Amino acid sequence: MTRTLALLRSLLGAIEHPRRRLAGAILLAAAASGASVALMGVSAWLLSRAAEHPPVMYLTAGAVGVRFFGISRGAFRYAERLVGHDLALRMQSALRLETYAALAGTTLLGRRRGDLLTRVVADVDAVLDVVVRVAVPFAAGGVVVLGTTVLIGVYEPLTAAALLATSLLAAVGAPWLANRLSRDADAAIAPARGRLADVVHELDRAAADVVAYGAQDALLAEALDADARLRDAEQRAAWVRGLAAALQTLAAGAAVLLGLWLGAQALADGRLGRTMLAVLALVPLALHEVFGDFARAAQTLTRALTSLGRVSAVLDAEPVGRGDLAAAASTGPARLVVEDAAIGWPGASPLVTGLSFSVGPGERVALVGPSGVGKTTLAATLLGLIPPLSGRAEASGRVGYLAQDAHVFSTSVAENVKIGKRDASDDEVAAALAAAGLALDPGRLVGELGAPLSGGEARRLAASRVLVGEFGTLILDEPSEHLDAQTASALLDDLWASAGDRPLLAITHDPDVIARCDRVVRLDAAREASGRR
Repeated sequence: MTRTLALLRSLLGAIEHPRRRLAGAILLAAAASGASVALMGVSAWLLSRAAEHPPVMYLTAGAVGVRFFGISRGAFRYAERLVGHDLALRMQSALRLETYAALAGTTLLGRRRGDLLTRVVADVDAVLDVVVRVAVPFAAGGVVVLGTTVLIGVYEPLTAAALLATSLLAAVGAPWLANRLSRDADAAIAPARGRLADVVHELDRAAADVVAYGAQDALLAEALDADARLRDAEQRAAWVRGLAAALQTLAAGAAVLLGLWLGAQALADGRLGRTMLAVLALVPLALHEVFGDFARAAQTLTRALTSLGRVSAVLDAEPVGRGDLAAAASTGPARLVVEDAAIGWPGASPLVTGLSFSVGPGERVALVGPSGVGKTTLAATLLGLIPPLSGRAEASGRVGYLAQDAHVFSTSVAENVKIGKRDASDDEVAAALAAAGLALDPGRLVGELGAPLSGGEARRLAASRVLVGEFGTLILDEPSEHLDAQTASALLDDLWASAGDRPLLAITHDPDVIARCDRVVRLDAAREASGRR
């Protein structure tokens, strides 16, 4: 809770004139709600006074008041929406940028992608709820209750006291009860939504394999279970919200009856004018309408704070590696250096220890070893995605990386190529595609994960990013995978030629790739040596 409140304060500090914007939204909301209450009060007085059949001129002021409050209510509400949402959206943008910056500075390890997406999208949106649905309505409601009670108290103090008591019951008691009774359910909704997103994401990504091996029933059952947990939490919260709404309705009815009864007594005692009785009876009805969404707002507060707590966990997580942040600029010649390094994933045992080698300018080095020995892990370490467990492993300058499972984005072929060089010209994109042996229209749209492309086409599309970019060092993970011998040979020719005098590290099992390299580093030998030590 403390961290979440500190986060909200920091978001307010990240925008210009936050107090002025918040105060403006509260005052405009109070004006809109106050206009609604005033409209009811003036209308009640006008009808009562008109029933006495006075000269028309005596009704003119009341008629003007009805028009003014009727028009101003909508105008104030519109202005409040503009100012309140402007503040909330500015805070939301600041939080989203802060979240992206945190994610860019770390490598995602052990984080379920569906849950992470929920945190970055839906949970970040919770700051909008805190401002627009909780802070502004509650603060504005307090102003309206105070103002209405004071004005009613001028004419009938006992009715004002009764109105204040029923207002506190409806505006404070019922929301507090809703918050207390559904706190666990509301707090469980965001994690349950994240778990459902995880299961659905996993099911979507692995649908073909799951169906092929007949494992769909288990995953579908897990998805239905996650959905049932979310539904149960929502139903529990809805039941409590209905209970709070019933309490608010009873409070509103009591306010109207008390206003009528106490007002009638004051009228009988001569302490109240006849035209004010309808005002005392009907104003509480309009005032209690202001509190109609307060129970939902109290539940929203729990959900929003839980969601923002989940975002805070992402922001406060210890960064792993360098993430997507650019490496520091190198003043000397580009090279790869590994010195007495222990390689492995954070929190796990090292795969290889005591590893040392270097790749200098113009050198072509093959990194070989059996599957699972740590070749791709070493590539991730050299890229800065994870730190070495000990020793030194780094690449100077910008690294061009051809990943073994390079992602193909759901956009055009050209935009996929430009990942290697964001400002690449059309001619550069076409040249990179041609060098990769890929005869695709740069404007062609490819589906998510490159669904319309064959494995070889997706591989060559990923290689075109390396060919178009301006990198100081190249790391190629299985560059000939999914390609026939002729296409692989042509692609390797272009990759080797494009490398020029830059260091090139090729992770491979392919004898043809190994034959093209100047020397070979065997991780299995290094692993055995470290085991003997």
